Amino acid sequence: MRHIPLTRIQKLAGKRMLESKLSKACFYVESRTDVTELMAIRPRLRKSLGIKITTNAFYIRALGLAVQKYPLAAGKLDGDNIRIAQRVNVGFAVSAPQGLVVPVVKDAGKKTLAEIAREETSLTDKARDNRLTLEDIEGETIALSNLGAYGIDSFLGIVPPPTSTILAVGNVVPTAMYRGENDKIAVRKMVGLSLAVDHRVINGNYAAQFLAFIAEQLQNPQQLISEKSWSD
Repeated sequence: MRHIPLTRIQKLAGKRMLESKLSKACFYVESRTDVTELMAIRPRLRKSLGIKITTNAFYIRALGLAVQKYPLAAGKLDGDNIRIAQRVNVGFAVSAPQGLVVPVVKDAGKKTLAEIAREETSLTDKARDNRLTLEDIEGETIALSNLGAYGIDSFLGIVPPPTSTILAVGNVVPTAMYRGENDKIAVRKMVGLSLAVDHRVINGNYAAQFLAFIAEQLQNPQQLISEKSWSD
C-alpha cells in the first residue's frame, strides 16, 4: 500500500473546508449566461491595453460590482447580527505546485477591469512560483473558483470559512440556441455559474437576484469595462 503524505497547505485547506461544510447552512443556485460578446472582445482588449485579460478578471470585476448592489453577499454571521464587510476582497482559487492557494484581489468593486487583470495575473504568477506573501492571501470577503480550463461544465463550491458566498464557474461551451424574431438557430458561447451561500446570511430570493446580476453583467461586458480601461 502506497502512502502519500499531505502537505501543510493540504492539511490546512482540508481542515478549514471541513469546518465550513459542517458549520454553514449552505444552499445552491445555478444559472447559465451568454458570454459570446465577452469572449469576442478579449483579443481587442489585449491589443488596446497591452495586457492579457483572462475570464477570471471579468468574473472578479462582476463580483465586485454585484456586491456593491447586494452587500449581504459579503456579509458574515456575527452572533445575532450580520457583519457586512467594508471591502470587496475577492479570493480566487489557484492550483499551485504546493497545493490549492487563494490569493485575494482587494477592493475589487473600486478597480477597473485593467487594474484587476494586472493584479490577478501577478497574484497567479506569484502563487505558482510559491512567492505569495501573507498580505496576498489575507482579507477574503467573497470567493471565486473557476474550473472551466479543465473542461468542467459546472460544479458546486464549498464556501470558504471567512466568507458566506462562493461563485463557481465552469467551461465556456458553444451551444446552439434559438435567437431573434424568426427563431433562427445560432451558436452562442454559454458558461455555467453556480452560487453557494450561507442561508443564515442570505435567503434564496436575494441569492437569485445576486446571481442574475452577475449573469447580466457578463452577458453585457461593456458594463464591466470603464472608460479608463477601454478604447474601441
